Amino acid sequence: MKTIELDDDLYFYIASQTRHIGESASDILRRLLEQSAQVKVSEAPSQAEPLTVQIPAPVTQEMSGIQALLASGALQQEDKSINRFMLLLGALYRDDPVRFTQATEIKGRKRVYFSQDPEALRASGSTTKPKPVPDTPFWVITNTNTSRKQNMVAQLMASMGYDEALIAEACSTV
Repeated sequence: MKTIELDDDLYFYIASQTRHIGESASDILRRLLEQSAQVKVSEAPSQAEPLTVQIPAPVTQEMSGIQALLASGALQQEDKSINRFMLLLGALYRDDPVRFTQATEIKGRKRVYFSQDPEALRASGSTTKPKPVPDTPFWVITNTNTSRKQNMVAQLMASMGYDEALIAEACSTV
């Protein structure tokens, strides 16, 4: 087995193409290369010459907003977990505003996490610090630890029908 170095954007693109849990990078690349009409195998390279493989650039129209966000590297550029959290929520809303409304069903023991009314969030706890989810009619509590934010994203994505691999990738970026 050989090891290659990839730029972050290529790595995130390959990871965004995962179809099932446990699918290896090699399996993903084989599948992508088989689908690409650009890749032609003329002859096996000799051991002296390096193997160059061109991976097709991500096509944003075919990717969901969340996949495009994860592949773009924009989340990794954000220093604060709250900013990454808000970017993820905005992308989820843009992917499917109707299913995003299920966010209002996600609650803690005492707190309401999402609402279209910031006062409902304030009323559910003393220090909820509600903030508007960018470019949506929704508000979310932000005075939670990173683990709770990851849990909120995971619950929301699961209720919206995203696959487990994509949920895990999104949660790991919060």
